[in-house]
Amino acid sequence: MAGSASESFEPLDWAALASEAAPALAAPAFTNPATGPTNPQALWRLFGRPKAEVRVTLYRDHHAWCPYCQKVWLWLEERRVPYRIRKVTMYCYGTKEPWYTELVRGGMLPALELDGRLITESDRILEALEAAFGPLGLGMNAREALPLRQLERQLFRAWCQWLCVPSRGMAEEARGQEGFDRFAERFATALSTNPGPFLLGELGTVDLIFVPYVERMNASLAYYKGYLLRDRHPAIDRWFHALEQRSTYLGTQSDFHTHAHDLPPQMGGCHASGTPEQRDLAQRIDAGPWPVVAPPGSDPETSQSEPADAAGVALARVLRHRKTLLARNPLGEAGLDWPLRCALTRLITGRACPPPAGSARGLRYLRDRISVPRDMPLHAARLLRRCLEATACLDPADPTAAGEPIPMQHRRDQDPSPFLTAANPSSGASL
Repeated sequence: MAGSASESFEPLDWAALASEAAPALAAPAFTNPATGPTNPQALWRLFGRPKAEVRVTLYRDHHAWCPYCQKVWLWLEERRVPYRIRKVTMYCYGTKEPWYTELVRGGMLPALELDGRLITESDRILEALEAAFGPLGLGMNAREALPLRQLERQLFRAWCQWLCVPSRGMAEEARGQEGFDRFAERFATALSTNPGPFLLGELGTVDLIFVPYVERMNASLAYYKGYLLRDRHPAIDRWFHALEQRSTYLGTQSDFHTHAHDLPPQMGGCHASGTPEQRDLAQRIDAGPWPVVAPPGSDPETSQSEPADAAGVALARVLRHRKTLLARNPLGEAGLDWPLRCALTRLITGRACPPPAGSARGLRYLRDRISVPRDMPLHAARLLRRCLEATACLDPADPTAAGEPIPMQHRRDQDPSPFLTAANPSSGASL
């Protein structure tokens, strides 16, 4: 990816970059998100059925971040139940749509319409879906599933206690870790009870109940505690590895950076341990290098190797919202145009294109606001962040200039409303 430090190139223009993105734009994820692989941009998922037969509408968040939405989203994808998607803004990102608060008191997410009946609360939604379409594996209220669902809540509480309650010294910090480790090991033991990597022997609803928060535990504990969940618990790593063989999960999977910065306003704050290991890992998650742990094969975020089309996907996603990205950047449209083309040229060609003086803060603002999976998949986001950072480091005025800080109390810097006009509903896609 890196060009020679002694070489200097002008960036490709937008027409040339669009030509480079053409293969990615021709892929099913872009041309037909309703029937291609699982993706966060679709407004319909049909699985070969006509829209007239769709009985389900899922109301979920624009950012594809809400953990309870992810649980239902994954279930529908795994069972291949045709459904429509309507997207709603979460409160911490902006103003919730009035049409939704009129439909659902309090605006809670997710919600689901099944044959015209509105259902809220994710477990009630899954129960209704199982009754209508049959269970995924053993039903969520099967005798074997109930103690595992209780374990998921115990693991969740132990995680919250360690992550969200400030420690008064290292002794309390150690107790928080011990409490979490105890329930993480119980989860690992449950995963090892039956043959195969999944709970109860095969992928089922109970696995999907664990997925959203265990994914967020993996990310947040790395960033705030320097704790690598997959490394410490091999059975959990095998479970993640098996999930990552499924296009359904890959289409919903987020990354360390997105979760680490989206969680604080949702959880009421996340508290770092402050150890050297924690500070080093947080710095790597924010600014690279990625993957954050070497050597290859020990990647704590994913077992998947980088897809051949990752750079093209990243480029295509940027081009889709180019004008809005330029307009919302602190540098403004004129100020970011050349630096962004420098970064995208590096992404596609590997050539180093030094940006104008003063570009670093705008490039790092964008680097810090790539949202996975809303904007692009994990590996595409890594490549784009890497090229934005490498280009920022070439700023001749101040290569260390930081972008505008990421808010901790809210994420209104990620308000989706300015981007919605760029969507083309007729294609079956959105952000």
